[in-house]
Amino acid sequence: MTVTLITGANKGIGFETARQLLDLGHVVYVGARDPERGEKAAATLGARFVPLDVTDDASVAAALAAVDAAEGRLDVLVNNAGMLNDTVDGPTALRVFDTNAVGVVRVTEAALPLLRRSPNPTVVTVSSSAGSFWATTNPERPEFHLRGALLYASSKAAATMLTLQYAKAYPGIRFNAVEPGFTATDMTAAMAGGRSPRDSARVVVRLATPDADGPTETLQDEHGELPW
Repeated sequence: MTVTLITGANKGIGFETARQLLDLGHVVYVGARDPERGEKAAATLGARFVPLDVTDDASVAAALAAVDAAEGRLDVLVNNAGMLNDTVDGPTALRVFDTNAVGVVRVTEAALPLLRRSPNPTVVTVSSSAGSFWATTNPERPEFHLRGALLYASSKAAATMLTLQYAKAYPGIRFNAVEPGFTATDMTAAMAGGRSPRDSARVVVRLATPDADGPTETLQDEHGELPW
């Protein structure tokens, strides 16, 4: 059985990723900072719940310790938890980067000992092409016209670079970042449109279920690898 931990999995893309990986036979741990919502989501899915706040070192350590005690390893980590805030000031920047970038470091570092015990360790970070220099400087891309996401886009650029650097530091583990597509979630409720989380989760699932020669050091969307 493939053991998978997904952060921020009580709703949105994380929830749908959990559903699809469960359908593929994974043992899925739903990580969520709100115990009531996390327990409810896990019960709905038939998954396992672990309290996990990616901005809290003790919470992250306890979550990975719980997975270790129950499973003895971790095969797939999906860094999905994230936040979007239109306000631009110092305190907000600290919160956004703490969740979207530093949170990736906290969880990945805590997970590394468990991932090393897996025969096929895989880490997928839900990032965004809003943090791609190629996309945001290309007039033919929607990211070129994006406004009001200064901190979000910048923190996702950091998340993608962290993915690349982790892949270089740990060549025995696959690390890939994902652009899941513009999705209708609570985080994007103020924006018009967006496709269903179920459709976007398929992009995450593809990279969370690689074969023996699957990719690493990439940023990908549903069509394949994207320039950075």
